Amino acid sequence: MKFVVTGGSGFIGSLLCSRLLQKGHTLTLLTRSAPRETSTGTKRWLHWRPGMSGDWESALAGADGVINLAGEPIANKRWTVKQKHQLRLSRIDTTVGLVRAIAKAKQKPKFLLNASAVGYYGPCGDETIGEEAPAGTDFLAALCRDWENEAMKAEKLGLRVIRLRTGIVLGAGGGALTKMAPPFKFYVGGPLGSGKQWMSWIHLEDEVGLIVRLIESPHASGAVNATAPNPVTMKEFCRTLGQVMGRPSWAPVPGFALRLMLGEMAEMLLTGQRAIPAAAEKLDYRFRYPNLPEALQTCLPL
Repeated sequence: MKFVVTGGSGFIGSLLCSRLLQKGHTLTLLTRSAPRETSTGTKRWLHWRPGMSGDWESALAGADGVINLAGEPIANKRWTVKQKHQLRLSRIDTTVGLVRAIAKAKQKPKFLLNASAVGYYGPCGDETIGEEAPAGTDFLAALCRDWENEAMKAEKLGLRVIRLRTGIVLGAGGGALTKMAPPFKFYVGGPLGSGKQWMSWIHLEDEVGLIVRLIESPHASGAVNATAPNPVTMKEFCRTLGQVMGRPSWAPVPGFALRLMLGEMAEMLLTGQRAIPAAAEKLDYRFRYPNLPEALQTCLPL
């Protein structure tokens, strides 16, 4: 099949593209900057600007599907007014541009898989959260809600739309562990805040495996929690991470200190969601790494 991909050079996108190419699919990767690799017979790069015409629009015509993983990393910078605006632009404007271009295509793709996050649900305490739960009211929840609403407009164009609500992605060489592991290396690791907040996580291999299952399943659509079936609390996560690294988990970071350092972004770390992958389980997707210790072991060295 032929797929158009945004965010194909990112932590998730790089492995996904590799797996899709191994399965014999042809990819067109849209990039805003100079491509890291040269184009080949089954993989080509096109420069694009959402909302601006270009060769990238013609790639959508006749494609079997569109995979939109683009978005400014959520935790890279303090959430200033300017950064919050950039977070919205990189997600919502990108999705708007894709859907508008799809509307102009004579031969439309069959599906749009659009990234989102479990932050959609907002802070949920100890409640177990499936895909039917409503959106929260904080900044991140509103961002995810608006992002998904733009993607769902493709349904009126005849596409099946998958809204992939991803948790914390664990993998070697990138993702959340690049920020979480360093304190443990120096024996100063520990939970953030009370440690009672829930963390919905997923191994990179399962993130990619689930995406492949979703795009190859002709009836898969709607919201899908891309999370392992066994979420853990922050305290349990840090204790397990310490055990895997051979380090103690004894130095908690107080909530007030996080708020001083990170401002509004701290709430994302001090609260959480106990999300379960109900939609993935209905698809009979079998997780390679359903449990945290085994998942973290594969990420060594950290």
